[in-house]
Amino acid sequence: MTEAKSYRQILRSSYIIGGASVLNILVGLARTKAAAILLGPSGVGLIGIFQSLMATAASVAGLGFGNVGTRQIAEAEGQQDTQAVAAARRALFLGTLALAVIGAAIFWAARDVLAVRVLGSAIFATPVGWLALGVALMVAAGSQSALLNGLRRIGDIARVSVISALCSTVLGVTALLLWGQNGVLVFVLTTPLCTFVVGHWYVARLPKVSAPPTPWPALVGQWRTLARLGAAFMLAGLVATLTQLLVRTMLQRQLGTEALGNFQAAWQISMTYLGFVLTAMGTDYYPRLTASIHDHASTNQMVNEQTEVALLLGGGVLLAMMGLTPWVIELLYSSHFHEAAGVLRWQIIGDVLKVVSWPLGFILLASGDGRSFLITESIGFGIFTALTWLGLRFFGVQATGIAFVGMYLVYLPMVYWLARYKTGFRWTAGIWWYTGVLVFLCALLKGISMWSQFASAIFGLLAAICWALHALARLSQINALSGPISKMRARISGRKNDAID
Repeated sequence: MTEAKSYRQILRSSYIIGGASVLNILVGLARTKAAAILLGPSGVGLIGIFQSLMATAASVAGLGFGNVGTRQIAEAEGQQDTQAVAAARRALFLGTLALAVIGAAIFWAARDVLAVRVLGSAIFATPVGWLALGVALMVAAGSQSALLNGLRRIGDIARVSVISALCSTVLGVTALLLWGQNGVLVFVLTTPLCTFVVGHWYVARLPKVSAPPTPWPALVGQWRTLARLGAAFMLAGLVATLTQLLVRTMLQRQLGTEALGNFQAAWQISMTYLGFVLTAMGTDYYPRLTASIHDHASTNQMVNEQTEVALLLGGGVLLAMMGLTPWVIELLYSSHFHEAAGVLRWQIIGDVLKVVSWPLGFILLASGDGRSFLITESIGFGIFTALTWLGLRFFGVQATGIAFVGMYLVYLPMVYWLARYKTGFRWTAGIWWYTGVLVFLCALLKGISMWSQFASAIFGLLAAICWALHALARLSQINALSGPISKMRARISGRKNDAID
């Protein structure tokens, strides 16, 4: 694949997934705004606790089958092995079905303990028990996503994402309007329910694999691989979700529900606005990297290209968000969430490092190195938890944002060293330059905001515009763009050449 074609492939997937993410963000704005207005910070905090509980249980119950299933299907598809694709698909379906039922049953049985330990009161036992349904649906939806991802059905993944977001928002907001605080459980469960139903519709439409029935020993072999690698990925995912749950629990107990709501607001925004870049990595980049992981030269080129595009596309968003943080929070939530601004600004600085580290982390996933992936994730989230615990008494809820930066200051060098060790990877000079400039500008904007919010907004918007123009010029220079923009650049270049002649 030529350099220009590779960049175009990255951009195409980013546009499709990015477009879906933008629509999801817009839909999420209405969903989040409704919850914030109808319930306030305490209600938003309760939603965050429920979602963390459900995500933690689904992470354990899923046993990492989603990540490994994507890898197995992508590898078989890359080798054009129909029998292997069929075996991977059947093993993923049957294994996930069993895990969904077992996980939901165990969660339901533990509802009383979870209500007391996490929420501090047995009165929450019944709503916590109903979250078991969400656990089963999340595990099942994970297998659907893994199948679509492994087959690189980018369009279908985008459609599932948008349609399920629309449906869950309509149902969830309606529940809050009808029942208020009593509708929180329905609000939380509509997301996994709609994701599963819509995902099932698109998976059912996939072409059937023309292969003989998979023999039992082949299925057992697939399950063994799924369980062996999946256990490491599951533990890594469990570390992440448990960390979020632990941090939320610390906030609730030490600072109260309002601080928890402010953290939830900042965290939700931070996890959302870069979705178009980060989701595209998991959708297109991960399967492509898996198919070529044994070719080190191709792998290293792909990682550098993905990182450059991620920085070019995400840099302007980061700078604009840094400048407009207070207004964004008030728009998405309300004026009661003013403390979230300080948290979010720290998280944006951490997000620059996150964007750079993610393509490196996928090398571990694509190569099937579950042990290294687990160790790096555990150390990173361990740093986040420890710094939050140490900083709460001194910095209040802003300690979570500072800890987020500290986490990626440790995580990024680790994954870079592992990438060097595995494939001889090195960043290009452009990646170093982009990263340094973004970190400097974000830190500068945070400093300006302490003097004047208005000046920070103006400077942030100007910096974002300049970054976007540079990104457009760079992508056009390497012929990664097509259509009217590419033709316009060709005409301009042609006129320049005529003038020189």
